Amino acid sequence: MNQTNLHSPSANPAAKRTTPRVAIVSASWHADLVGRCREAAIQELEATGPVQVDAFDVPGAFEIPLHAMKLAQSGQFDAVLACALVVDGGIYRHDFVAHAVIDGLMRVQLDTGVPVFSAVLTPLAFHEHATHHGFFHEHLAVKGKELASACRATLAALRKLEALSG
Repeated sequence: MNQTNLHSPSANPAAKRTTPRVAIVSASWHADLVGRCREAAIQELEATGPVQVDAFDVPGAFEIPLHAMKLAQSGQFDAVLACALVVDGGIYRHDFVAHAVIDGLMRVQLDTGVPVFSAVLTPLAFHEHATHHGFFHEHLAVKGKELASACRATLAALRKLEALSG
């Protein structure tokens, strides 16, 4: 049985790229807020050096890990970023969804060797009023910048590790 080792630089097209290619997967629920996170991440990535960014929308946070896995397995991306807002809708489902999404994203990263970054946030309290909306509008922009910074730093650290194994 022939299997391609995606961790081998010769088998992974992403390892040969000089400009990083990054996928951002965003949930459509609370799109106005989540979009703020995505746009801030893209702006920060573009402001800190050459990059190719491909954006993907999914219905909700629960769908993000499968898309992240498919993107990571494609060999076309150096990193995958995830953006979502999982809120308490009054039925205690949010806690289970948030755990499933984060666990799924970690599994994608460990199974594929492609770094996955999460700005899947689960606020303690979120209500659809102007005060919370305004707070999270700004907070998610900060989280988007942090997401991009973590991505850049991790890709640089991984390049150093690859150079060591030469």
